[in-house]
Amino acid sequence: MKRLLFTLALVASAGSALAADAPTLPVTKAPVGAQVYIISPLDGATVSQTFTVRFGLKGMGVAPAGVTHENTGHHHLLIDVKDLPAAGQPIPKDEQHVHFGGGQTEATVTLKPGTHTLQLELGDLNHIPFDPALVSKVVTVHVK
Repeated sequence: MKRLLFTLALVASAGSALAADAPTLPVTKAPVGAQVYIISPLDGATVSQTFTVRFGLKGMGVAPAGVTHENTGHHHLLIDVKDLPAAGQPIPKDEQHVHFGGGQTEATVTLKPGTHTLQLELGDLNHIPFDPALVSKVVTVHVK
């Protein structure tokens, strides 16, 4: 039993050491005064299961992922995400981190009934969060 616990402790410490040594990718500086925000729905809105989210951006432009153009990025919609994606790492791509790498400025979203949170995060051409991170205020919606 002691040998098993010792082995587990070694594996856990090695894993955390590897994670700490994970390389970060180049990070793009955010222009001073840039802001990302959700135009609609408004915070506290009641929406149907399928609804449109409109993205806003101030002080920057929108460009598709992979396109190198100064002071541009593309939107990522964070759905029911409690912790922002890690700095210096690509924003995950899953049901909670929806990418709009085509340069879209709105999206049709379908969610189950209940209360959900929405937040935007702007990513650079490589889906890396800007420094400092450009995130919107959290918007809460009630899906009927």
